[in-house]
Amino acid sequence: MREKYKIWLVGVLTGFANGLFGSGGGTIAVPAMERVLSVEEHRAHATAIAVILPLSLLSLAIYLWKTDAAWQIALWASLGGVAGGYVGAKLLKKISGIWLHRIFGICMLAAAVRMIL
Repeated sequence: MREKYKIWLVGVLTGFANGLFGSGGGTIAVPAMERVLSVEEHRAHATAIAVILPLSLLSLAIYLWKTDAAWQIALWASLGGVAGGYVGAKLLKKISGIWLHRIFGICMLAAAVRMIL
């Protein structure tokens, strides 16, 4: 039963970050699944991808209700995202866990530096 609460808490934090920042699948879910839920790296990344769709749809519905989205940009970015997601999912199988962890960490650090500067 305690494990279900941990999973639920990871979901709440991921959803909160997604709603507030527009991200959460990778930035919150992956590290939380690895460290709090003891999920293997590849499985954590794949599971985070599955979590992103419902979170994004809910956030989209709320944003539509409250704001005006740039639909042309969203459409083209989504098409690019589908292509990139396909390539990334194929590469996920070929990268070792340690390198997946390192690449993810580098991306997180680059994003942090970009946001600070």
